[in-house]
Order: sequence, then C-alpha cells, then structure tokens
Amino acid sequence: MTENQQDKAHANSTGEPGWERAVIEKVALAAIEEQAKARRWGIIFKSATFLYLTALLGIALLPQLKKDIGSDDGDHTAVVDVVGMIAEDKGANADAIIKSLRKALKDEQTKGVILHANSPGGSPVQSHMVYEEIRKLKKEYPKTPIYAVVGDICASGCYYIASASDKIFVSPASLVGSIGVIMDGFGFVDTMQKFGVERRVLTAGAHKAMLDPFSPRKEDETQFMQKLLEQVHQQFIKAVKDGRGNRLKEAPDLFSGLVWTGEEGIKLGIADAYGNDDSVAKDIIGAKKLVDFTEQDSLLERMAGKLGASFGHALGSVLENWELK
Repeated sequence: MTENQQDKAHANSTGEPGWERAVIEKVALAAIEEQAKARRWGIIFKSATFLYLTALLGIALLPQLKKDIGSDDGDHTAVVDVVGMIAEDKGANADAIIKSLRKALKDEQTKGVILHANSPGGSPVQSHMVYEEIRKLKKEYPKTPIYAVVGDICASGCYYIASASDKIFVSPASLVGSIGVIMDGFGFVDTMQKFGVERRVLTAGAHKAMLDPFSPRKEDETQFMQKLLEQVHQQFIKAVKDGRGNRLKEAPDLFSGLVWTGEEGIKLGIADAYGNDDSVAKDIIGAKKLVDFTEQDSLLERMAGKLGASFGHALGSVLENWELK
C-alpha cells in the first residue's frame, strides 16, 4: 500500500474531513492572497504614477509659480506686454494692460516700466483707454519712466498706446506708425443679382440697415460713415501730437496711415532711438533685471484650463471612435 493510500485509510478510519476539501480550501486561500497582492501592487503603481506626473507638472510650472509668488528681490525693470490684436475679448485688452501697469508701478522695486509692443493695432476705444491711463499714471508716478519698446510691429492702435510713453525704442527693421482709421467690408449686390437672389429686409428707422452688404450703397450713408472715421482719425492725431510733442517732424504723409521702418520712424520723430528690452533696462533705466508684470490667469486657472483641454481632447478621441450599435 502506498503512502497516499495509507493517509486515505487513516482519514477514513479516524473520521477526519476528506483531503479533497482541504486542497480546495488551500487553493482558494492562495487565490485570495494573490488578488490581495495584485491590488496592493496596483495601488502602489498608481500612486507612484500620480507622484511622478505631479512632479513633472511642478517642474514645468515652477518658474511661473515663482513669478506668481513674487520671489524676485531687488530693483528691477517691469515689463508689460502689448502683444497681438488689441480688442476687449483678446489678451491685449485695456483692462488687462491697465491692471498690469498699475501693479508694476505700485511695486516699490520697479525702477522703470517697459511696454513690450508687438501688435498691428485694433480697437480705437481700447487703445484710447490705455493711452489715457498711461498719461494719468505718469502724473501719479513722475519718477518712474514708462518706455515703449517695439518688436516687429507697433501700428495703428498699438502706436496710439505707445505715443503716451516717455520714449519709443525700435529696431531698425521694426514697423511703426499707421496713424489712420479703417472700416472695411464687402458688397454682394452684383453676386446676388447674378444668382437671382432677392434681398428682403425690414427696418424701423431709415438708416438702420446702413452699409448692408446685400443692398446697394447709399451715398449719404457713405458720407456719414466717412465723417465718423474722420472724427476718430482726428482724435488719434491729437493723441499722437499730445504724446510726442515737438519731436514730430513736418511730413505730408505722417498721419496718412502709412507705416515706416524704425530707422525712418526715428527721422520722422515717431520713435526716439534704437533699443530692445534688455538694453533699455540696463542702459536707460539702470535696472537690468526684467520682471514680467503682464496680467495673466492665476496658476490654478491655467492648470484647470490645461486639464480641461486635455480631458476634452481625450473625450473627443473616444467619441470619434465610438460606434453606435
């Protein structure tokens, strides 16, 4: 008789449970232990992944976090961006620029402010608001200079703003000027006639549909709008003359809407000298350290925006591959 047969005979003779049940219990316990280990390792792996991603995010946002906290010490030159299209719903809007300027000038360590200008222009209303605020702040902080430093272009509404600064610095190849006002559109009257489309519009007020692109142009309405443009143009010209003073040279095309290179702009008096952010901060203001005071979303808002964008992208990818069945 083998050893296993002896064990079975002994179990039967003593009335102990069968060995099959004992084996099944051991296998079940082993499976449970393996599942528990797998769960523990899963938790550890997920926690490590989370910590790794958090560390990467922290490293990426550390420079901005330092700026938001205000870790810079000592005298500095404040930089405020006027970049991109100037409009109420854009990054370069009056509210953001004005808040940035006030914050920069309120800082006791700010020795001068640079308006980093790189914009083709935009809203005359937004530009005028910033222009007036700069002139007001110059009276409130007479010892702190405000200089405009032009990048690629400072035209139209951007130049409107820059003309309020103490000096305008350019690169020889910068584009400056465009002191004019524009209103543009399209006319589709001939196109509609060609395709047999009839325009139907009802108004309460003789000129409510003024300059409607689908109706023939009316001369009296065109003249009326031209007068409005001339009024805004004269406001622009006056602002530039008040800001630049006797530095402007007599030139027949000065206020015609033309743009000039920085080199020609200095000759015409619409700019003062060559310079960039670093050289103006170091040689003119005397505080070479640049600190960006441009108004931005808070750190948490930017993080929420990035996470929201990532989630939206991921959700979009899922929906693109989701087949209805």
